[in-house]
Amino acid sequence: MNYPVIEIQNLSRRYGKFEAVSDLNLTVCAGRCYGFFGRNGAGKTTAIKCLLNLLRPDHGTIRVFGKNPQKEEVAVKEQLSYVPDVVAFYPWMSVRNVLNYYASFRKRWNAEIESELLGRFRLPENQKAAALSKGQKTQLALIAAICPEPRLLVLDEPTSGLDPIVRREFIETVIGAYQAGDPENRTVFVSTHLISEFEGLIDEFTIIDRGRELLTMEADEARIRFKKYRARFAEPVGEIDLPGALRVRRDGRHLDVLVNGNSEKIEADLRAFKPEEIRVEALSLEEIFVASQSSGETVR
Repeated sequence: MNYPVIEIQNLSRRYGKFEAVSDLNLTVCAGRCYGFFGRNGAGKTTAIKCLLNLLRPDHGTIRVFGKNPQKEEVAVKEQLSYVPDVVAFYPWMSVRNVLNYYASFRKRWNAEIESELLGRFRLPENQKAAALSKGQKTQLALIAAICPEPRLLVLDEPTSGLDPIVRREFIETVIGAYQAGDPENRTVFVSTHLISEFEGLIDEFTIIDRGRELLTMEADEARIRFKKYRARFAEPVGEIDLPGALRVRRDGRHLDVLVNGNSEKIEADLRAFKPEEIRVEALSLEEIFVASQSSGETVR
């Protein structure tokens, strides 16, 4: 089912004279794990808050499940869960109180998943929310987000504060299991700058910088288009001009060349300089992100 779960067109949002998001467009289809990548301060959280009607955009249109979240807020939010970058609970509530409180607003609540995740994260049910560490609060928020089994899971830096072991388990097991429960209809929209941790889950992504889109692409297509050539020469490398390359970096006898498409032509140009050896490899999503940031311009 390839219907849009999220549609954002020409979204802009200012804070005074500062333009946090500028003419942002993206479409997320059902059953996808969609990455929303950018540095801290790139505008990711502002865009998400507009998506959830926590902020009013200055310009543009937003549709979630085909509905306007400003006019049909309840109908939209009853079908999604959101974990913000900063998590807070009523401090007098225990872990058990928090989960019961969240469950009271939901038509559906999977108690089996709740019990399993409480055990996996080792969260004591009688512990006060105020006494939880930052990482434990994030874990509790993740449990509360997944148990309703929503159609859309919106995550803003969801692994912030989690130790490496818990991060890996959450990403590989929890998010993976959430989508596996109904793969055609469960959608994940994850905002993060820790791209390598989500490498195996992302189907499509948008990279933004200073509120503007730099690149939107299917993950598999990106791995085909973006490549790194590493050439070794008999002697230290001088100036080599390779028109169309994203980046050329010299290191003694070695030359690293990043390309976006037109790889055959660039490889032919590179071979004209008679290297001893050329190796080629696909870039990871994190390397693609870094390449887009270094260019500072929209990458197509």
